Amino acid sequence: MVGLGQIALNSAPIVGGALLATAAGQFRGPDYRDLIRQDMDLLDRLSPEDTKRRAELQRTIEGRIDDLVDSADRTRALRRAALSYQGNWRDGVLLLCAALFTIVWWNVNHSRDNWLPTFVLLILLCIVTGAYAFRGALHFGRSVLHRRRGDPEVG
Repeated sequence: MVGLGQIALNSAPIVGGALLATAAGQFRGPDYRDLIRQDMDLLDRLSPEDTKRRAELQRTIEGRIDDLVDSADRTRALRRAALSYQGNWRDGVLLLCAALFTIVWWNVNHSRDNWLPTFVLLILLCIVTGAYAFRGALHFGRSVLHRRRGDPEVG
């Protein structure tokens, strides 16, 4: 039982890094819809005679609406780019680097506290990067094969 507890304790840096990455992925920007709603409520409460403040508040509301539209357009473009990714040479380079670092880590002193969790994580990283590199190689092979036949490019 001491061995499992030691492994759990030694994997704390890896788990901490994963939790930090998860927390960073959960970060959200300002909620423009709520801010617009609050500003419009404030605009309704201002007296009609206060034209200068009403005009300035209306200008900030329009700016936030523009920011909301720009944000939606950027998100849509990023999503489209992520979904259309087919792989490229960088996947192979990343696989090579991950494999080489795993080999280097194998030669590190095995009595280090965090050796086993890091080694397991590196093996998993090699598997994931290998899958991406394999997918990119298949896509490249299909495109070369279709070009030789004179078929239109497969996307």
